[in-house]
Amino acid sequence: MAATDPLIVTAQFDAASAQVFQSLRDRHFPAPRNIVPAHLTLFHHLPGEAIDEVEADIAAVCGRNVAVAFVTAGIRFLGRGVAFEVAAPALAEIRADLAQHWAKWLTPQDRQAFRPHVTVQNKADPADARRLRDELSAGFEPVAGTVIGLCLWHYRNGPWQRAGAFPLGSP
Repeated sequence: MAATDPLIVTAQFDAASAQVFQSLRDRHFPAPRNIVPAHLTLFHHLPGEAIDEVEADIAAVCGRNVAVAFVTAGIRFLGRGVAFEVAAPALAEIRADLAQHWAKWLTPQDRQAFRPHVTVQNKADPADARRLRDELSAGFEPVAGTVIGLCLWHYRNGPWQRAGAFPLGSP
């Protein structure tokens, strides 16, 4: 475990919502590539050597905010996969707050507009992805739930290792 391994920040869903997304991911994600749990990424790449500052910033922001309601707003086609679009304005505000703290570290990917989503299929054959998009779109039923905290992960060249969980509303 290297201190320079990049850090990832994700939203932590309530148990029922997490199970819905994980079940879909387990069913539709190519098994050899399904090595991380279903997630909504807030930041894809923060410097591992800044973990103490990152943890302190996440803890402070989580302490100032309460759990966040979300709802899936539709299906997003990714070309080689499918994701659920997520509407959660309060989560976008939390992310913006953290982005201000971490502006000096943000990669081009993390500087882009925040478009929250949960990927349930990726790196699949494009025809399979189109079929799944059509299937999920035809029977679309919104998933409503709560983001109860933020999780910090070490990126391990593929797999992720959890570095911490920060409940919303906890100082």
